[in-house]
Amino acid sequence: MRYLKSDFYYDLPEELIAQTPAEPRDSSRLLVYDRNTKNVEHAVFRDVTKYLKAGDVLVVNNTKVLPARMYAHTQNGGAVEVLLLKRLDLDKWEVLVKPGKKCQRGRKLKISDELSLTVEDITESGERIVRFEYDGVFEEIIGRIGNMPLPPYIKSKLEDKSRYQTVYAKTDGSAAAPTAGLHFTPELLQTLKDKGVQIVNVLLHVGLGTFRPVKEEVITDHKMHSEYYEISAEAAEAINRAKSEGRRVIAVGTTSVRTLESVADEKGFVKACNGNTEIFIYPPYKLKCVDALITNFHLPESTLIMLVAALTGREEILSLYKLAVEKRYRFFSFGDAMMIV
Repeated sequence: MRYLKSDFYYDLPEELIAQTPAEPRDSSRLLVYDRNTKNVEHAVFRDVTKYLKAGDVLVVNNTKVLPARMYAHTQNGGAVEVLLLKRLDLDKWEVLVKPGKKCQRGRKLKISDELSLTVEDITESGERIVRFEYDGVFEEIIGRIGNMPLPPYIKSKLEDKSRYQTVYAKTDGSAAAPTAGLHFTPELLQTLKDKGVQIVNVLLHVGLGTFRPVKEEVITDHKMHSEYYEISAEAAEAINRAKSEGRRVIAVGTTSVRTLESVADEKGFVKACNGNTEIFIYPPYKLKCVDALITNFHLPESTLIMLVAALTGREEILSLYKLAVEKRYRFFSFGDAMMIV
């Protein structure tokens, strides 16, 4: 089956694009879909405890979003927006800049009195490779002067930076949040642990792929952007033990799916490793490691809805999205959640 981008389109009223996060985090809505029975239930996210059972392994991505959007100036005073995408070494980064014409090779930009950069190279797809110069600790400077890189469809100002971080975020490096995890609170995670659900951390730094639309009409022509991942020995052992004992591995978010499926063998077992992945998951791909998924509602024609369709089938996911629109669920990063079992 050769799928086109338009095969993953659905109509979404603009007012259903969530502009602010739910308060509290676990009060967002939850649509639960059972692939075997085709049954749909409507719940509140904190009710996820009903659908998880002792022995389940819940895999979360503990990447931390950098306040990666900054504003720089050329020597002539021209303004440039800089978005950190991927760290290449201690001081060298791949970044997205607007406008690009002000950022040719060799151009120096000043961000603040303590931070500046030099453009060293330009990639084939137009990103800049830059080297930062600064006094002090880079992460601390970014923490002071940077802004959270909210997606362009969110027009409201985010008053609390922590609301675009998961409560378990640990390792700096993402240009966007793994948003399915935003619904969890420390109390909800503890309730799940007390129930016997094992929570396992993996890492994938979310990069440019989150911002890049599918432009090619035939989806197999689309190339994913490379993203860095890590799976620890402890995580691999827990996941593999669950697979060997027939227990469920449930991914929180598409980034967790991509991490696990990048390294899983045909039996669904994973190994401790790190590297970069460009995996693009779409029907008729059969997930090898992941048995169930907690995710948000994604943009039409995006690689994310294509990934979810690999789990449910294309017709099923479009039907579920149509139902979510009818039921007035909130969509995208700050929106409601879906659990597919």
